Amino acid sequence: MDLRKIKKLIDLLEESNLAELEIKEGEEVVRLSRVPKGGVAVSAAPVVAHAPATSAPAPREPVHAHAPAATPLPPGAPEPAGAGGLPPGHVVCSPMVGTFYAAATPEAAPFVKVGQTVKAGDTLGVIEAMKMFNQIEADKAGTIVAILVENGQPVEFDEPMFVIG
Repeated sequence: MDLRKIKKLIDLLEESNLAELEIKEGEEVVRLSRVPKGGVAVSAAPVVAHAPATSAPAPREPVHAHAPAATPLPPGAPEPAGAGGLPPGHVVCSPMVGTFYAAATPEAAPFVKVGQTVKAGDTLGVIEAMKMFNQIEADKAGTIVAILVENGQPVEFDEPMFVIG
């Protein structure tokens, strides 16, 4: 399915009252869903006809670490712990659905490790989505307090990935 068709589907979704739209074309599947801020999340994956039978993992509860604080924090104060028992700090969430990779190649060292100092714009990892690699960058300077995803792990939209203290 080409990009022009996907853009037309996005326009169709935005103009309608639909919350979600899924189109199958051959082995390709495109699923569009509305997200809280009025944007559209796109994911595509080939359909596997002979998938082995496995037990499905329990669905995860969405964690919304970007909720506005009730009162502003004083400068330099650590952010409170997020939902789900996350360590205190700034949570970097996945901007898309895909597969997380901690390094540029399997042989390379990971982009970041716990305890490492990063500045805004530093690469924390990459997410492969639709055969494209998208860099995940730190949006805040600080120290990596926790890495919440493992190399090669599938990630969902808005899933917490890193905590920066």
